[in-house]
Amino acid sequence: MRLGAILLAALFIALASQASAFRIVVISDLNGSYGSVTYPTEVHRAMQEIIRLDPDVVISTGDMVAGQRRPHLTESEVRAMWRGFHAAVTEPLEKADIPFLVTPGNHDASAYGGFEGERGIFRDEWSPRAPKGIEGDWPFAYSIRTGGARFISLDATTVGSLPAGQMNWLNDLGDDGGPTIVFSHLPLHPFAQERETEIIGDPALDRALHSIGADLYLSGHHHAFYPGSRDDIAFVGQACLGGGARRLIGQDRRAAKGFTVIDMESGRMTVMGLNTDTFAPVDLQSLPQRIADLRRLDIEPTNLVSAAR
Repeated sequence: MRLGAILLAALFIALASQASAFRIVVISDLNGSYGSVTYPTEVHRAMQEIIRLDPDVVISTGDMVAGQRRPHLTESEVRAMWRGFHAAVTEPLEKADIPFLVTPGNHDASAYGGFEGERGIFRDEWSPRAPKGIEGDWPFAYSIRTGGARFISLDATTVGSLPAGQMNWLNDLGDDGGPTIVFSHLPLHPFAQERETEIIGDPALDRALHSIGADLYLSGHHHAFYPGSRDDIAFVGQACLGGGARRLIGQDRRAAKGFTVIDMESGRMTVMGLNTDTFAPVDLQSLPQRIADLRRLDIEPTNLVSAAR
């Protein structure tokens, strides 16, 4: 009886541990040519694979549609792009009962002058799709707690510092003591060639990330997967699923299209990039050991975040 009780307890612990695991998938930069209302094969195949992976939440780090064009797209053209996106991405996730967190990209809802209409449509399209528990200004700058972690979206569609109001809001969130994942379209640090200056690049945001206890920062825009770390925060740049794969700083070849999988258990997170051709994990040895101030995450993991080898 004693052995049976021990085995039963071990089984219970194993099942409880398995149940506590939380999977996050990150997609980014799905847009094609300006005004396009359809999506390439890679996007549809990726969505099928993502649904098969059964994540607890999917995050988009922006550029879901292909706006920000001059002369401006008409409202009907922008709405048609969003119908195409919802058919390819949003609705399959809804059907699979997978929550979807979004943040604006420069091609979705640019904060530069002249694109107020596209920002308004972005709000219209996502307002009725807000997940339960959102605090803040969905679908722009907001926070939500789920799966034992706090997720924070930043509205970063323009180069340079975030607006003072958004920075004040971020600092007021404070450190809740649990795992914190921050995501935005533009990155804080550069990843890709010819996009070195298209970053937030603000030391004040760096300080704010530490003050709120951020563990992981996810970004898009640079169209290349790279998991790095700096000062005990992991920074992960996303591959694109749409057009325009780019070269990482220090590499000659273009990055593969793909998406990111993050598995979290007991507060610890493991990051893995998957390519869309075979859905095999990205070989981290094929990536630069360092990009600017970032050290590759498998070489220098943080306290809570590591990269799958």
